[in-house]
Amino acid sequence: MIKDKRDIRWGICHIYSSYNDTIIHVTDITGSETIAISSGGQIVKAHRLESSPTAAMAASKKVAESALEKGINGIHVKIKAPGGHNGPSNPGPGAQAAVRALSRMGLRIGIIEDVTPVPHDGCRKKGGKRGRRV
Repeated sequence: MIKDKRDIRWGICHIYSSYNDTIIHVTDITGSETIAISSGGQIVKAHRLESSPTAAMAASKKVAESALEKGINGIHVKIKAPGGHNGPSNPGPGAQAAVRALSRMGLRIGIIEDVTPVPHDGCRKKGGKRGRRV
């Protein structure tokens, strides 16, 4: 097992999780070089299953194997939801499953951070003056 803090090689795992898909992307610690990338759409055939926790787990397993092969054994996780001024600010169903699968594969998890884009009152929100009437 890992003896002390010095022999952990860190990377960053960017997880983008919407209600339509989950994308898992592992980079080096600077974030500039890709080590492994996979998405729910590469795993399942049906479009409705791309965002499912099962697809996210399989995708993160694939990414973790590749990262461990390339010598990365610790990751900082950055979870991102669509956000912005019209998208939902909470991540889709695949985010939690992906993090759990990464840790189960033997990667040490450092910091888990939410990096969802937050609007600073830029464009006008769609829906008109009185909002969307249902």
